[in-house]
Amino acid sequence: MGRYREADLSKLRVGSVADRPTRVRVEDFARPLDPAAARAVLAALPDQLAARALREVVARVVAARRAGRPVLAMLGGHVVKVGVSPCLVSLMERGAVTHLAMNGAAAIHDVEIARVGRTSEDVEANLHAGTFGMVDETGDFMNDAAAEAARRGEGLGEAWGRALEACAAPHRDVSLLASAWRLGVPATVHVALGTDTIHHHPRCDGAALGACSLRDFRILAATLAEARGAVALNLGSAVLMPEVFLKALAVARNLGADLADLTTVNLDQIQHYRPRVNVVERPTRAAGAKGFALTGHHEILVPLLAAAVLAEL
Repeated sequence: MGRYREADLSKLRVGSVADRPTRVRVEDFARPLDPAAARAVLAALPDQLAARALREVVARVVAARRAGRPVLAMLGGHVVKVGVSPCLVSLMERGAVTHLAMNGAAAIHDVEIARVGRTSEDVEANLHAGTFGMVDETGDFMNDAAAEAARRGEGLGEAWGRALEACAAPHRDVSLLASAWRLGVPATVHVALGTDTIHHHPRCDGAALGACSLRDFRILAATLAEARGAVALNLGSAVLMPEVFLKALAVARNLGADLADLTTVNLDQIQHYRPRVNVVERPTRAAGAKGFALTGHHEILVPLLAAAVLAEL
């Protein structure tokens, strides 16, 4: 035993997700945009600044897939909460996204949408009420699946996707993790212990989470071993995914990956420091490589980008 006192998580009072008011419903999710409409929108935009950059990003994603190169989509939790998962699922179904990587918050929102069709609580109100994150079903499901994944030698993304399919989650058709599992697309989840609500659930096994998330890191690094001519999209993760991406890319480069012609994109409402340097700038110094920063709301730009890519494939 260590010398310092710990909180006893077994004494936490947890409630049911069915009784928790939420702000996001699956009924409000996007419907994938008609690719022809997206092509028309892009054609009508001026050949200037961000419009030109968006067209070039689309062209580079399409070129990567036509050349058989990976397209990695990384995302934070807000991207799931604003309802664009169906657009990302459509990209996976058409082979336009070949690896999905997310932080723990995105995975939690995805699992809740798949299982109950609702997610995203009032954090401020529930924090003061002592109920923030204190729901039993989400913690039970995700922690049990993580423990099983540790026994099976799986990563978190694979395990949670498989578990959603196994329980026939009613909204798994719009779940990123379940869809990735169904389609055989690698999905990896990169957690920082203590940052997600399932970490303070009484049944959380930190060793299982750590082992499985580290396995997902190695899976991501294996994808980035094919970085030459690949595309890496960072959608709405300001800190965690840019840091994980940089370290996984460092592993890949150390093992011999060629970073020439790599395309990196940070798409977010605000351009933060870490995505700018770790995604857009530092990885794109090799010949033919280029980084892009697209600024705008996820609920507008992601459906447009997805449909524009599909229009050209």
